[in-house]
This record gives sequence, structure tokens and C-alpha cells, in this order.
Amino acid sequence: MANMTTIIRDKINQALSPHLVEVIDESHLHADHAHDYPDGESHFRLIVVADAFIGQSRIARHRRIFEILPEVKAGAIHALVMRLYTQDEYKG
Repeated sequence: MANMTTIIRDKINQALSPHLVEVIDESHLHADHAHDYPDGESHFRLIVVADAFIGQSRIARHRRIFEILPEVKAGAIHALVMRLYTQDEYKG
């Protein structure tokens, strides 16, 4: 079975065909905290640059990611920090 980082990256790539997708597992920063999963893979930072975000509000962009990643709502991912940009907005 693929790890959660790979699952997130693959789903974002398939759904949005982004210019850039970075998935950073930050679970180790939350060790011994509430919602610390024994196997890690619970806290992620996501950076996506995609034309699909053109004309969308910040809230609409976040909703789109939640649609792509039902794992968040299901509890398989405890925390997801998202930075979602169009190519013109991204300063890398």
C-alpha cells in the first residue's frame, strides 16, 4: 500500500494537472501530541500551483482540495496546511 504522501501527491496530480505539487509530512513535529498517529502520516503541508485555481477564491480552492482528498474528512489525515496558488501568484 502506498504511503499517504504518495496518495496525496497522486490524487492532486490526477485531478489538477498542477505545475507544482509539494507534499511535506510534518508528523514528526507533532510526536506525543494529541492526534499523534502511531505510524505517523497525520500532519501535512501542501503546496500546489495549478491553473485550475484561476478565478477561484481561497475558500473555493480549499474546498476543491477537500473534494480531491476525502481522507481528510474521514480522519486518515489529522491536519493539512494548504498553500494554493495560480502560476502568476506563486513566488516560489
